[in-house]
Amino acid sequence: MSELNNVTVVREANIYFDGKVTSRTVLFADGSKKTLGIMMPGAYTFGTGAGEVMEILSGELEVLLPGEKDWRTVKGGEAFEVAANASFNLKVRTLTDYCCSYLDD
Repeated sequence: MSELNNVTVVREANIYFDGKVTSRTVLFADGSKKTLGIMMPGAYTFGTGAGEVMEILSGELEVLLPGEKDWRTVKGGEAFEVAANASFNLKVRTLTDYCCSYLDD
């Protein structure tokens, strides 16, 4: 989906890692939420509360998911899922545009 309709956008940005990762929260009428953001090149560790699906809209990164030993390359048009209450690592190779969907547990 290239467009999000009938949503509320939280005006304040989510800013991480000294501004190298930013996002905006998008709320849907059914109670679900997503974040839309940009990641600058760099290495980052994130933690989850809820499960997440991270769609990479453009750019390229490597992800090391919980319990895995090998890094996976993820490019624009691809996605990966992270379980709730987990930590995962990213090596962002190029400016990356992403959409993160939060899953009901």
